[in-house]
Amino acid sequence: MHTKQIIVIRKDLKMRQGKAIAQGAHASLAILTNNLIGYPFKWYLFPFKLLTFLYLFTFHKPFRVWHTGRFTKICVSVNSEQELKDIYYAAKREGILCSLIKDAGLTEFKKIPTLTAVAIGPDESSKIDKITRRLPLL
Repeated sequence: MHTKQIIVIRKDLKMRQGKAIAQGAHASLAILTNNLIGYPFKWYLFPFKLLTFLYLFTFHKPFRVWHTGRFTKICVSVNSEQELKDIYYAAKREGILCSLIKDAGLTEFKKIPTLTAVAIGPDESSKIDKITRRLPLL
């Protein structure tokens, strides 16, 4: 099984390079944290072996294959907020893990909260490609 994660960045915002990288990192990490936060217990209270066991059942198989394998990430771009939302909702409809990032606007965007990035997957490449194959590399 070939798996990957796609990170989508808005080019129309003309973010500084470091800002764009940070937004993509937030999107990628949010996939993990958003899926662990739903658990009502404190992870740090569990022994490592139990955490490893729970990890095997927390995420679906494509995530585990990706996380323990090549960890492929590909960065692409869109040119509008609407395109970003369309990609996000298409992934949601397909049942693919995804996260939509809204920047608070504290350092850029004149204090206006702004949608900046989406991470899609990890999941099977063939599923993700149906949604993102037309997007240009960043």
